[in-house]
Formats: sequence, structure tokens, C-alpha cells
Amino acid sequence: MARDYYGLLGVGKDASDTELKRAYRKLARTYHPDVNPDEAAQAKFKEISAAYEVLSDPEKRRIVDLGGDPLESGAGNGFGGFGGASGFGGLGDVFEAFFGGGAASRGPVGRVRPGSDSLLRLRLDLTECATGVTKRVTVDTAVLCDRCQGRGTNGDSRPIACDTCHGRGEVQSMQRSLLGQVMTSRPCPTCRGVGEVIPDPCHQCGGDGRVRSRREISVKIPAGVGDGMRVRLAAQGEVGPGGGPAGDLYVEVHEQPHEIFIRDGDDLHCTISVPMVDAALGATVVVDAILDGAVDITIPAGTQPGATIVLRGRGMPQVRTGVRGDLHAHIEVVVPERLDSHDTELLRKFKEHRDRESAEVRSAQTPPSGGLFSRLRETFTGR
Repeated sequence: MARDYYGLLGVGKDASDTELKRAYRKLARTYHPDVNPDEAAQAKFKEISAAYEVLSDPEKRRIVDLGGDPLESGAGNGFGGFGGASGFGGLGDVFEAFFGGGAASRGPVGRVRPGSDSLLRLRLDLTECATGVTKRVTVDTAVLCDRCQGRGTNGDSRPIACDTCHGRGEVQSMQRSLLGQVMTSRPCPTCRGVGEVIPDPCHQCGGDGRVRSRREISVKIPAGVGDGMRVRLAAQGEVGPGGGPAGDLYVEVHEQPHEIFIRDGDDLHCTISVPMVDAALGATVVVDAILDGAVDITIPAGTQPGATIVLRGRGMPQVRTGVRGDLHAHIEVVVPERLDSHDTELLRKFKEHRDRESAEVRSAQTPPSGGLFSRLRETFTGR
């Protein structure tokens, strides 16, 4: 059964934070170990300290008001028990398993438990990732039952102690082994370790304190998010059993490919095909950038194939700082495959005018890193 935390402090359920503090201080003056060295007084002081810790926490107090116990286990919560009082941790379980006593029981688990987190995937295009966007999304999660408000009971009925485990939340059985008789404990199959059952459950949630519901919520996606990033919405996940506090909802961004730009972190990359004449004489190309609209990219005269023109601060913004990356325009020089007689004659005249230029074979002593010549040189020279 859930502990009577209000009774331990001697206050009503409507007590304010000031009244809780006043009651705790009054009891502490009586039972504090520095004032009263008696062992019973020390145990009492642990109980009232744990009760004040629970009731002074709004979320834990809400669980208590719903009929649950936020301190699911006796160990380590100020209420004594082998693990909590003696500081031997899990040794209490060992003693209980082999000797059937001498260690405190685990006790019933709380009927009211926190809910789990939920994950929702959201598709965004590159523009939405760059500018940020607010989306309405549909979420299918467990929500608080509006009929019983999480109590799980029908009307004014209340839970009662389980007849199988008599409120302990667990059942024990004796087995024979090489060490003799061994006492083992397991969660009660009737109440599932809660220690109490609901004889008249809520007709809407069946005693669970929560129901499945589909709802729409707004999700604000910040500018600069990328593929795989998650946005956390606190307390928008699954409501826990018994109407326990809801978990969080995580919205995971799935960025869709763009027809022009390729994203690399905060930088954007695109390829510009430039005719051979424009690469030689220079030109201006207009690119529809993500955040800046039409942007002029100047191709300098004499631009070589594979050249890259960088526009600083024209890329994607960073999520935290808003500082933008760069836009990289990779130049691809296009050589015409077919020429008419007039074009051919013009190019021949151009070649005659530039007769000092001719094709040549260059040394492969300093090739680009990782290229074919680099691998060949490593194979034959060992360098």
C-alpha cells in the first residue's frame, strides 16, 4: 500500500508549502539525531525527512495525490530496509533469497509510474531546414484518462489491498536446493507487484489511468537543423501507467535531397556548367540561393575546369549561433561536341593566332593526393 506521507508530517492534503516546512521543522526538533539519540527517534527522523522530500516536490506530490508512491522501493529512500539503513546495497536480496528473512522486502511498486518517450519523424526540404518552420503534426500517444483523471477507479471507488500478496506486492515460495531450502520472491501475479487491485475500474481506461488518443500539436523547428537532428518537446510523450507524468516527444528531422544543392554541414555545394568561351572570356551566372534569392556568381576570365568559387556566408545557418556557412560553386567547363563549318574556321584561326600553345605531357611527380598517379608512384617507388 502507498505510504501516508501527509500523515507522517501530520498535515492535511491541502497543506501549503509553508505548512509543510513548518510541520517538518517542528518534528525535526524532536527527532533529529543531534537532539534525540534514541534509535527509534532516528528511524522516525528518516521517515519524516523522506516524507518532506516527496511532498515538497510538485511532481512527486502529484503522484501521491493520485494514489501512487514515488519511492517504489524501500532501499535508499530514508525508510530503512537492509540496503538503505545498513549501506550494503543489493546484499539484502542475497540474504532474502538464501535464508528467507533478515532483509527487508522490496515492497510494492508504485501504481503511478512515469511514461516513456516517443519519437516522431518529420520530412523537411532544404529550404525549411534553412529558414526554420512551425509544423502541425499528428501524435498518437497515451494521454491522461479524462474520466477518472488517472486514478483508474470508477466513480468514488478506491483500490483495495491485494488478497494474494496482502499488499506486499510480491509472493514468496520455498524451494529445495543443494544449499537447503531457498526462499525466493517474485512480483505478485494478481496485482503485478503493485500491492493493490481496483475492484471497480474506470469504464473508459479499464483501470490503467490512461487512454490512447490521436492529437495535433505544433512543433517549432529552428533554422539550421540537419538530417538526423532531434527537437525535444518536454512532457509531450506517453503518459505513464496510473496517470503518471508524461515522457518527452522527440521530433527527428529527415532532410530531403535538393535538386541543385548538396549540403555538407553548414556549407552548400553546387555545380555550374560553363561553356568553353565563357570560361575563357569570363561571365556572370545567376544562382537561386536558399536564403538569399538570386545571387550573381562571377566567373573570372580564364577559369579552368574544376575550379571552385566560394561565396562566404551564403550557406546554411548554425542552429545555436546563426552563423552561416559558405556556398561553393564548382565550375565544369563544357567543350562543344559538334561544330559547324563557321565555328570550326573561327577556332582554327584562334589556334593559328595562339600557335605558341600546344598539348604537352606533364610530370606526375606532384600529383593530387590520393589520385591514380599517386597510387602508381607508391607502388613502384615505395614512397
